[in-house]
This record gives sequence, structure tokens and C-alpha cells, in this order.
Amino acid sequence: MNRSKIKGVGHYVPDRVISNDYLSTIMNTNNDWIVERTGIQERRWFTPGKDTVTSMSAAASKMAIERAGLEVKDIDFIVFATITPDYFLPGNGVLLQRELGLQGVGALDIRNACSGFIYALSVADQYIKTGMYKNILVVGAEIQSSALDKSDEGRSSAVIFADGAGAAVLGVSDSENAGILSTHLHADGDYAEELYCSDPGSSREVRISPEMIDAGDFFLKMNGNAVFKHAVVRFAEVIKEALDANQKDKSEIDLLVPHQANLRISNYIQQKLGLPDEKVFNNIMHLGNTTAATIPIALSEAWEQGRIKEGDLLCLAAFGSGFAWASALLYW
Repeated sequence: MNRSKIKGVGHYVPDRVISNDYLSTIMNTNNDWIVERTGIQERRWFTPGKDTVTSMSAAASKMAIERAGLEVKDIDFIVFATITPDYFLPGNGVLLQRELGLQGVGALDIRNACSGFIYALSVADQYIKTGMYKNILVVGAEIQSSALDKSDEGRSSAVIFADGAGAAVLGVSDSENAGILSTHLHADGDYAEELYCSDPGSSREVRISPEMIDAGDFFLKMNGNAVFKHAVVRFAEVIKEALDANQKDKSEIDLLVPHQANLRISNYIQQKLGLPDEKVFNNIMHLGNTTAATIPIALSEAWEQGRIKEGDLLCLAAFGSGFAWASALLYW
């Protein structure tokens, strides 16, 4: 059975930088309040008329494909993770396929929010292992700023979420010492309404109405305390699960790349694992929480900065809406 390997990574973030000071002009907040609770200093929001989920993912994908030493035509499948597609339907996978000129290539959409990229990576990993496909484009991309409640009532979410896209090319490993060792996926729907957006939903008599808009049903709703409480537990569990499954110790991790949900969560997990700063990669300070895009963007930036080298043992971990959580352990 084949082992799959990440052969190239890429990312795109919008040009529009949104500082904490700017947010303080449109809602009752300030830089100290945001940094203390989230660690975020600034984030990127899309430019309407320029950025789309499709255009951002295409830019990230082209970078990843080039870094993998491949051509676009070498991609034979797409797995696309997003909860903010350009259209209600179809999914964004086919829109990216069209943008890249890959007509006829299959495209699968994943809607697991914060854990979406690892879920997508796991699916692609299985396809590579079985030999069904050779080079799979795995993408996480989001435009969330247009769905945020930027009032005082919604500030706890509005200061966190941001826009961007990341991509990875997964292919067949040419070495037994490189590639994905295992992936681990979990979910608990009992907590679905702790982090969700209820509308537009298909089970309503009218899918969109003035009453829904007035009630703010199209805005993201988050119980921050519940998310934090569960995240710190599930992150630690799923990282340990990946290590145990491969008879590895936490000290063997060369780089932990967590979903960029909140810097307080990442710091807590780092302390719990006893990892030094150089073994954990965070970029939420400057890019915010881009949901399914955080891990591939972080991988791309870490690679650019020389934080990832061939043969390094990487652990990816995520937790978020669903609740869904996941991890992956791999050799670079």
C-alpha cells in the first residue's frame, strides 16, 4: 500500500489588513482586550470585487503545485474544505477545478469547519494509499468577514475570524521514511449549537426572510467558554492518540501545527505537552482564525521560514465547530 506525502504547500491572504485599533472604531473593544483574550493583533479581510474563495484558493493551489515540482495538469483529484463557499451550491471544489482548467477531474467538498483541512487530508490520504489517485490537491479556504456581526453584541466572534486560503499537494511518497503516518477524526454533535450559523437552513418554510435577517440568524454564534473548555481537552487527547498510534513520544515532535483558534488555547496545549517555542508554530497573531485555512496557511509559512525541514516529524491538530476535532502525524 502506498504512503502519501505532502509534496508542496502554498497560501494566499488578502491585502486588506484589519488592525485591532480599526475594530475599536466600529465596536466597543480595544487592542488590549482583544490581545488578552485571543492573542490576535491584526487579521486579513477580503476585498470585495477582488477576492473570492475561488480566487484565493487558486492562488494558494498554484503556489503549492509549483513548490511540489508539478504542473497543474498533474493534479487528478481535489478535496476542498470550506464552510464559506462562493455559492450555496455547487461546492467550491468544482469552482476551483474550473479556475485551474482541470475539467473532468473529481472534486469533493468537506464541511468540517475548523477541522476541515485535516478531515480533507485524511480523505486524500486514503485515496493515495489505495492507488486511486496519484496527486491530490487538498485545500482549505474561507471568507468569514462578510458573515460576522460587527456590532458590540457580536464582538467576541468578530475580532477572531478572518479570511485566507491554504493548499497542499498530496502525492505518493518515494521513501518509507516520509509521509503521513496516521490521521485521527472525531466529532460530537451534542455541542453543534455552541459554535454555528443557523441560517440559511433548508428546514425552514422560507429559507430567507426579513425576520431572520433582523434576528441576526445569518451571523456566526459562538459560546466562547464552551469552545475553550472542550478545545483544551480534545486537542491534548487527539495529539496523544496520534503519538500513541505510532509509538512516538511528544519529545520527538519537531513541529506542532495547531489550528489557529485562539493563542491562549495553543499556549495551553504547548505548556501541557512541555514543548519549547521552537516546536510550535503560531501565526494567529497576524492572520486571525481562518478556520479550515489555518493549518495549510501555517504549513506554508512555516516552510517559507525554514521551520520545516525534510525528515521532520510534524503533528497537526484541530478542534472547532461540530464539535469536530482531528489530528495527523507525518514525516515531512
